[in-house]
Amino acid sequence: MIQEKPTSIEGIYEVCIGISDPILAIQYWQQFGYRIGEVGELSPAAAKQLYGVDSSLRSLRLYHLNADHGLIRLMVWQNPTNEGLGTATMKAKGNRWATTLTADVLSILNHVEEAKIANWSIRYTNPHWEVIYNKDRKSRPFVEPVVGVREMLLLQPLTRQVLFQRFGYSVPHYGQINLSATFKTSQFTHMGMIIQDDSKETLNFYEEVLGLLRVRDDVETSYESSLAGREIFDLNKGEKFIVTAFDDPRSSASDFMAARSGRLYIIRFPDSIQLESHFEQGQPGCLGMSLYTYRVRGIHAYFDRIKASKVQRFTNIVSNEFGEMSFSFVAPDGYFWTLLES
Repeated sequence: MIQEKPTSIEGIYEVCIGISDPILAIQYWQQFGYRIGEVGELSPAAAKQLYGVDSSLRSLRLYHLNADHGLIRLMVWQNPTNEGLGTATMKAKGNRWATTLTADVLSILNHVEEAKIANWSIRYTNPHWEVIYNKDRKSRPFVEPVVGVREMLLLQPLTRQVLFQRFGYSVPHYGQINLSATFKTSQFTHMGMIIQDDSKETLNFYEEVLGLLRVRDDVETSYESSLAGREIFDLNKGEKFIVTAFDDPRSSASDFMAARSGRLYIIRFPDSIQLESHFEQGQPGCLGMSLYTYRVRGIHAYFDRIKASKVQRFTNIVSNEFGEMSFSFVAPDGYFWTLLES
């Protein structure tokens, strides 16, 4: 068996979620195949050093099968800074969400509709058909196989999720489904952010400084071209966004069958569109999805690279709540990140 060459950075390691009740959060994520791993704590002074939040913190890391990326960190803040992104529009700077592969999107929709009947605070879209690869390929319905996905949006006060089910194809390294989980879901396969930057200069940070592989670039989605994109991102007539994706360096920019999950999707809206800014609701200390992390090899070298780059601010290297050497920074596009030693 050929051993893969280790890389300095891989896919997004964790989606960090600020919560107030760990029991309810654990019960929720167990339905998606996650299980409890490490538990750790930080004092207010230590949390201030790493996350800029003057509050004690207790965190739980949730694992999914044997995945080494797409994990969850539940962050229980004694004094949360605000209610977070909640069910606010996806079309806003500072937005975050995480996407999961499922083998049964209709079962999830059933629960969503029951929650709506029970007057839960919830927003969603129906599972729309979307062709991701080979968009120009034509097939004869009822004669030839159709190849695509059904994807739906699910927003709740503490979760911002997109779920998709594949039809007619598979990608071996892009999501491992836990078939024993209630919702037959994988770890988080990709995570998203919204920016505005017609110059595209801020995108270079992820490739040149973090060392990620740019696998998709300038892929345009408009109100007219995608019903799923229209509804998920609240597009108006004539509006569009452009997608750039960054992967684990072991992935491939030319062969989608070699793609790896842990992908970062950056959705770039033209500067001409008026967007709200929700950065204050999508960073550590907030409730809900508020931080992404990467594991890196050689954290001191990464610290030097980050320090020399155009980041807005950064912290020193300190021990996080799990005893891992870590530091945080705000990228040129305004998003807060934390790196930890692999």
